[in-house]
Amino acid sequence: MSIEKEVDFIIVGQGLAGSSLALELIERGQQVYVFDEPDKNHSSAVAAGLFNPITGRVMTKTWKADLLFPFLMDFYAKAEKSLAARFFYPMPLYRPFISVQEQNEWMGKSAAPGMQSYLKQVLTQSQFGDHVYDNFGGLLLAQCGYVDTNAFIRSVRGNLISRNSYAHEKFIETELTLNDTYVGYKDMKAKKVIFCNGSEALKSHFFGWLPFRLLKGETIQVQLDQNFDCIYNRGVYVVPEGRTGLYKVGATYNTKDMSLSISSGGKAELISKLNELLKQPYEITTQNWGIRPSTADRKPFLGCHPKDKTIVVFNGLGTKGVSLAPYFANQLADWLIGKGEIDKEVDVGRFKYKN
Repeated sequence: MSIEKEVDFIIVGQGLAGSSLALELIERGQQVYVFDEPDKNHSSAVAAGLFNPITGRVMTKTWKADLLFPFLMDFYAKAEKSLAARFFYPMPLYRPFISVQEQNEWMGKSAAPGMQSYLKQVLTQSQFGDHVYDNFGGLLLAQCGYVDTNAFIRSVRGNLISRNSYAHEKFIETELTLNDTYVGYKDMKAKKVIFCNGSEALKSHFFGWLPFRLLKGETIQVQLDQNFDCIYNRGVYVVPEGRTGLYKVGATYNTKDMSLSISSGGKAELISKLNELLKQPYEITTQNWGIRPSTADRKPFLGCHPKDKTIVVFNGLGTKGVSLAPYFANQLADWLIGKGEIDKEVDVGRFKYKN
């Protein structure tokens, strides 16, 4: 193999994980080279980019929220400045109550330790009744908002291209050459290669054994006659698309149908739930789909392959990629340059290797 280009790290995949990791490594003075096929970024491309610290059917504080949310606020704000682009939109999120009982439960929950920084207000009367059905009031949450994931990824890609650090091409695993201290790929040499390639990892010789749990999500885009000052979320989210009157509504949550297309059933589900939330008339403009690379325990995969220490994974961000990617990209970048450790809760070593 004739070496013509030597870098510190090769990154495979430039979705949220690969983009965040590239920025963190560049900030540490490392030279990266990223391989990606943008037309296959169906998870990041369809994402609403929503971040919200209080989630789930019973509305609990999300895993590691006290670490993740301060970090993401700083990360995306800094990234906007360094990339000279706009993609980060902090704004409150409103979740209407559906009963007096739920209202009363949250009056009690709001006093629980650790909740105050995430709650702007517990409303016992309708405040957004012109927009949504909220006869019993609702929760107005802080430290929420959305990232325009397409704009973020495009901005990072442009930065990589300007550094001659990007290839729009398929990465072919069989062309890797491995030894104890470096990897070779075609005419390139690097210390390690990091796979951030989402659901494509299931086809991988290196990481196909990990317990991925793929989730298909569908969204619709709607046109409204007015703009909202907050995100609405009950059954579905209604998130601005960055353009006047356009909103993304989603998402379905399907573990069985992995067809690479939209469905009439997905559209019907979204319309039904949207009609229960939104009072405003709307027009559906588009429908989209994506396959999210989630995991069996809903925690991401980080770390090196059990047999090949030069092969690394950063994957499995699932439905919370916008909030998980910055913190764990930072952690992984430190580990890659020999500083710090990978959290045992996300280390791939928590799973038994299946050859």
